[in-house]
Amino acid sequence: MMPSKTIIALWGATARGAILPIMTLAIVVLMIVPVPSIILDIGFIANIAISLAVLMIALNAAQPLEFSSFPTVLLFTTLLRLSLNVASTRVVLVAGHKGEAAAGHVIEAFGSFVIAGNWAVGIFVFLIVMIINLVVITKGAGRVSEVSARFTLDALPGKQMAIDADLNAGLMTPEQAKARRQEVATEADFYGSMDGASKFVKGDAVAGVMILSINIIGGIVLGTLSHGLSLQDAAKTYILLAIGDALVAQVPALLLSIAAAAIVTRVSSPLDLAGQVTAQFGKSSAWIPVAAILGFLGILPGMPHFIVLPAALGTGALAWQLRKREKHGVIIVPALPAQQTHIIEWSDLQEEAALSVEIGYALIGLVDERRGAPLMARITAIRRQLSRELGFVVPLVRVRDDMSLAPNIYRLTLSGIVVGEDEVFPDDFLALDSGDIEAPVRGHAVKDPTFGLDAVWVSADLRSEAISAGYTVVDAPTVIATHLNRAIVIGAADLFGIDEAQKLIEGLKESAPELAKGLTPLPFGLPAIAALCRSLLLEGVPLKDFKRIALAMVESAPLAANPRALHEAVRQRIGALIVQTIVPARMPLPAITLDPGLELLLAQALQVGPDAEYPFEPALSTRLVNAVNEAATPMMASARSFAIVTSPTARASLSRLLRPHFPETPVLSFLEIPDTKAVDVIAVVGSAGVAPSALTSNQGDHSWR
Repeated sequence: MMPSKTIIALWGATARGAILPIMTLAIVVLMIVPVPSIILDIGFIANIAISLAVLMIALNAAQPLEFSSFPTVLLFTTLLRLSLNVASTRVVLVAGHKGEAAAGHVIEAFGSFVIAGNWAVGIFVFLIVMIINLVVITKGAGRVSEVSARFTLDALPGKQMAIDADLNAGLMTPEQAKARRQEVATEADFYGSMDGASKFVKGDAVAGVMILSINIIGGIVLGTLSHGLSLQDAAKTYILLAIGDALVAQVPALLLSIAAAAIVTRVSSPLDLAGQVTAQFGKSSAWIPVAAILGFLGILPGMPHFIVLPAALGTGALAWQLRKREKHGVIIVPALPAQQTHIIEWSDLQEEAALSVEIGYALIGLVDERRGAPLMARITAIRRQLSRELGFVVPLVRVRDDMSLAPNIYRLTLSGIVVGEDEVFPDDFLALDSGDIEAPVRGHAVKDPTFGLDAVWVSADLRSEAISAGYTVVDAPTVIATHLNRAIVIGAADLFGIDEAQKLIEGLKESAPELAKGLTPLPFGLPAIAALCRSLLLEGVPLKDFKRIALAMVESAPLAANPRALHEAVRQRIGALIVQTIVPARMPLPAITLDPGLELLLAQALQVGPDAEYPFEPALSTRLVNAVNEAATPMMASARSFAIVTSPTARASLSRLLRPHFPETPVLSFLEIPDTKAVDVIAVVGSAGVAPSALTSNQGDHSWR
């Protein structure tokens, strides 16, 4: 048996769903079936109440889409008003000869009180109201709806492209992008519907004139021919009833026309209409000239001083009060729509974006769509390029402003950890010292945030001079994007997880289903595959040839229980893939090697602590890092790629030791270099230091085996 609360909820839902069909049938019944005057009175008051409610909702809406049902509501309210006109016409023509109360008290009140019983005044009042409604409000609202619909439809493709760009740049999540697309489509439908709905109001005004004419002519004819009234009595009675009936209908029509005009002329804002008006009129600079002009008019001869001068004093006092508040830092801005800020959700504690760029307020122009959003375009290009190079989709980059940062500061975070921070100047250019500068340029000397090179921030008018002097000149978005690019490359392992591993497996199932079947779930589970991929990314090995990596894993399946040994075995099997990421196929591999004595020391250290993360003693580690740095400095200064080559047993430990100091320098073992690959030994690191290019020139084929 269903619980009582469930039954009540179902009954309530059914009742709500039945309201609109019942009201539609009632409107049709009003047009066909004769009803007593009391029903007409209730219908007229309900019509006025509904029109007032619609007007209030329209005025309180912060943006047009908050009242997206308005076109349909306008249709049904117009039908209700017309059905009441038809019903009242029937009552007026049938029982109008009995007196002014025959058509109900509401029509009688409008006919006697509002127009003071004077039918001529009533006709003119009705015509004025109808002209205001039809010619001024309805025509203007219809034109605004037409233009808005046209512009909205024309802008629809651009808005969709902007949403896609924001999605690619990480400004919004896929769910937010879906909601935004739905909002854009709803906006286009809304303005298109409003363009047609405005015709309802126009048609209603025309119908009001026709119904008024029918009531007057038909009433006089029936009153004189059927009910024996004199022409004067019939005219007085039926014209008053017709005017009262027309005014009863035109008042709600005028309210709905105002609501329609208010909706289509709104500009999207966090505030409602009252809030917008209050915020924009609450400035002393607007009221000071008003007070001065009214004061001048008040002292002119012949002006009504007792009216104009108090108005000048009132506006002057208002301007003084507003000025006083502005000086004290108090600005009259209505509060935004109330939010339940006291409620904290789990979603508030979660950082959705693995990558983010936080910018100071002076850099907001770099992401402004009106200026082309140059930073967004570069970030999108970086994500696309790195996704191809790394072999997995680089996650969205969230760009947001942070008021806690200095105006020109930007900050890069990866998985919540700050990986970069520096200062850029959006209107200037960074001139990088290429090492061959003819004459220095004037500017703000800094270090390049990405590689630490000497650089100078120069103004736009000195850009050509810097290029001529030999500098490499880049703009601020390029500086940030380059810094982000390097941060992603270095931190690629932190961006790869089990979900990304699953995507690689799914792609492998399509291209090599049998290989995928032999890889997982046995002998390798998804966590083991993800861990191996992360370890490869940590050492700069891309995953774009995952098929080859998967084959190497299958061939190394006996080592599945030992992740370190598995990692080394896979590296040896994909050595050619690793080497080709360092230098092109036809170029020799520049290498820094270790002399036999140092290799022996490393081997002895590994025998003492084979499972240690850092098995080398601190003194040896320090000398080794310094020696490698001395040997690598010329190569890094010339931006040349190279590798450090050591024995297979020492490779992993040496890589962990050197990675914090040389994050982009690969450490290879002899077994990872193909037999056909030429090697150019640029330096040999020994236990006492570096022996440079004396051992450098092995240009032919070289086998480390």
